[in-house]
Amino acid sequence: MSTQHGNKVYFQVLLDPARALLLTQKASDKGVKATALAREAIYQWLATTTDPSLINAAETMDKALWKQSVQNRIAGKRLKKTTSID
Repeated sequence: MSTQHGNKVYFQVLLDPARALLLTQKASDKGVKATALAREAIYQWLATTTDPSLINAAETMDKALWKQSVQNRIAGKRLKKTTSID
């Protein structure tokens, strides 16, 4: 089951304790969070099991969505700055 979290999709994954410990240790060795390492592993798996044109299209859409989200934040900050009363 998944839910929306802004522009992202939130998945909850339950791992068995020993393998969760392995993931945590690997992430610590790499200096990243376990969730970031798991996300990267999923993206790599998708890249190896999905048609490259589909992966490229998905990456392009994700990058465009991210860019739009950044632009929206910038526009929001500008608007707040121009309408704020000091």
